[in-house]
Amino acid sequence: MEVVACEDAGITPIVPKPLTSGAKADGRFGKQDFIYQPETNTYRCPAGEQLIWRYTTVEHGLTLSRYWSSNCGTCAMKAKCTPSQQRRITRWKHEAVIEAMQRRLDEMPNAMRVRRSLVEHVFGTIKDWMGRAHFRTRRLANVATEMSLHVLAYNLKRAVAVLGTSALIAAMRG
Repeated sequence: MEVVACEDAGITPIVPKPLTSGAKADGRFGKQDFIYQPETNTYRCPAGEQLIWRYTTVEHGLTLSRYWSSNCGTCAMKAKCTPSQQRRITRWKHEAVIEAMQRRLDEMPNAMRVRRSLVEHVFGTIKDWMGRAHFRTRRLANVATEMSLHVLAYNLKRAVAVLGTSALIAAMRG
């Protein structure tokens, strides 16, 4: 959802596509092994079969389409695909946005290294300041306020380190 909101706001997100299936861990084909074909609104499985659109539903506020083939029972690769009668693939209404984001990431192999150095360091530093403890407050509004104060303190400390105290005060005075 946040990725779509970023796209709508003109922000280009570059984060890895979430892998939510446990199939790969069990030694079976993962969703990424099934190729979506937008011109026919179908998926092609690793065995070459077409998984056709069956229905669309809304779950937890997400519009999801389900695809499967009726030929899974006779497939020689079924054991590498699914323990069920058919391998079912779920496609989110905004999956194309996620796929475009993954293509951007694939074209930028150093992007995650840059993210780690720019973003992860900040959160690690803040966690160190907090003593690696939990938030001291409860409820979302209070925790959001506590986190905002931590981020403000980090930004002020960083500005002092980069600009110096006198330049920062001069900049704040306008």
